Amino acid sequence: MVFLAVLVILVLFISVAGYQYLTVALAPEYDPDTMPLNYEIVGKGERNIILIHGMAGTKDYWKKDLEQVTGTYRLLLVDLLGFGDSPKPQSEYTLEIQLAALENIITNEGFNNGNTLILGHSMGAVISLALFAERPDWFRGATVIGLPVFEGKDQFLEQMSSNSFLDKLAVSSYGKVFCMLHPLYIVKWFKPKNLTDDVFRDSKKHTWQSYYNSLNEVILKTDLYALTKNIINRKILFIQGTDDKVAPFVNVEKFAKSFPRAKLMEIRDGDHQLFLKVPLEVWKAIDNYFDGKSQ
Repeated sequence: MVFLAVLVILVLFISVAGYQYLTVALAPEYDPDTMPLNYEIVGKGERNIILIHGMAGTKDYWKKDLEQVTGTYRLLLVDLLGFGDSPKPQSEYTLEIQLAALENIITNEGFNNGNTLILGHSMGAVISLALFAERPDWFRGATVIGLPVFEGKDQFLEQMSSNSFLDKLAVSSYGKVFCMLHPLYIVKWFKPKNLTDDVFRDSKKHTWQSYYNSLNEVILKTDLYALTKNIINRKILFIQGTDDKVAPFVNVEKFAKSFPRAKLMEIRDGDHQLFLKVPLEVWKAIDNYFDGKSQ
């Protein structure tokens, strides 16, 4: 009986991993001209915000209490390439590819007029700062939540090794296979307490390649200190939870000191998904920092 149970589990694992592998292997190569990102625009305010989700997220990550700002801001919500309902082609999913895909949408929809803010979470925070640095004349400033800034891959691996068993697997030498098995563990029995049901459900909308490559190409290979040198005097709002196990508060605190005009908003006991808990605080902080008396 034990042998049979092990055999069934093994067959299940191989079947799921094989299907996921073939899904990517048979997908077309990325063509930016024929594979635009999925996005929507909400709100009718005179000011603009672009919202960029994190790893395994979607544009719907931001929709909690969104009605609080739709009268003030015009919002561009985007599914990054390889996530949500955007195309999931064969791709290296590098930072450069993600930026180019975003820039096409931003220019087409007129969010490059210099009166736009960027709001990014986790990997989306990295992409937001990179986009700001590449096109500084397009934006008024940026807000980054749960920014994963590390001095190198070793520091990241050390941080993740102290987290949950699933986090350890994701960054181990078996990470690629682990990503292929994501349909088996993105189920309600394994839902983290800090994720809402809809966000957790959407987190399966990726491929092993889009997740694995994004982790390595965007988060681990990006030197944020070097990348952001040309925007150190621009306005950046850092919002960080003190209990963030993915993006340590101390790393963000150190990084934020590089920006003389920046503000670091510390959320006591906040974790990596703090936006889902305190969206109203986030919207209020953005409004106060960029349009209030804060300088």
